[in-house]
Amino acid sequence: MQASNPTARRQVGPIVTLLLLAPIIVEFLFGSTHLSMFYLILPQIGVYGCGALIIRDLARRRGNGWGAILLMGIAFAVALECLILQTALAPLFVAMDPRHIYGRALGVNWIYLLYSIGYESVWAIVLPIQVTELLFSDRRDEPWLGRWGLIAASAVFLLSSVATWYLWGQAVHKFVPGPGYQAPALTVGLALLGAVALFAIALGLRRASGARPSGARRAPRPWLVRLAAFWLALFWFVLVVFAVGVAPAVPAVVPAAVGLLLAALASGAVGRWSSRSAWGDAHRLALVSGALLASMLAGLLVSGISLPIDWIGKLALDGLAIVGLIWMAWRVRRKPAQPVSDVSDPRLTAPAP
Repeated sequence: MQASNPTARRQVGPIVTLLLLAPIIVEFLFGSTHLSMFYLILPQIGVYGCGALIIRDLARRRGNGWGAILLMGIAFAVALECLILQTALAPLFVAMDPRHIYGRALGVNWIYLLYSIGYESVWAIVLPIQVTELLFSDRRDEPWLGRWGLIAASAVFLLSSVATWYLWGQAVHKFVPGPGYQAPALTVGLALLGAVALFAIALGLRRASGARPSGARRAPRPWLVRLAAFWLALFWFVLVVFAVGVAPAVPAVVPAAVGLLLAALASGAVGRWSSRSAWGDAHRLALVSGALLASMLAGLLVSGISLPIDWIGKLALDGLAIVGLIWMAWRVRRKPAQPVSDVSDPRLTAPAP
């Protein structure tokens, strides 16, 4: 009996870790969900946790790289914002200026949608998967679910999505003036087609093969990667400030263009750096650390926390996360150097927002 415990922990450990990390990183560390609403973690595990688990398992089964995981994360974010929550479609920000809903056209809150696609694809999907694979590095290239496990995770995801759609839809009606808001069927249908198309394209991508040249330039030091990830991620959160219409005099095309430029800069930088020699777990952890520190800091400013218990909860959880990152850095330093051929997909090892 004792001999089977390590095997059971090895099989179940990464699954449970990813199921919990996805909602904790995207909701609780940032502060969108407060300690006083901790009960929401159950449906969030069903949506965020199962979503990340399904995406990772499909990618590893098909030999997809991190670029495909990011693309599936974008499809997930489109589905979440336009089908499940529909936050990007509802005129939620009308209270900021009833005569001018910032960045809204054709029934879509475009600045908020752009921000949410970057945030949810990276912080809900890519970062939790990356952290879990760093914790369970000996299983990073394996699928973690069997066929029935994948079916069960998909069923839980669908049921949780339907429940979240219903519950959040009732909440949205409290903030949208006038009769109950219903997203146009055409808009929802187009969003569904877009999410399915992105998912299908992602599944068709394959991991880059072959060892990189030994004479390639070395990757930058992890502290520089962490610093770049922190500032790129922190600037991404400026989009959500514009999304609620605090600066209606600024043409909406300006923050939209800046957001797209940030995404291009981050993807390009990570793509170049991760294709160089000596790129390894220390660099991956540096990317994760920089992005998480930025989200925790931004959440202190824009997440809308008001109750003292929620402030205490966020600061305590953020503190625990920082301790965990420090422990992971110590753990990575103690590991033997990783061979070049064992490095993950050099195209996009941990996409920044």
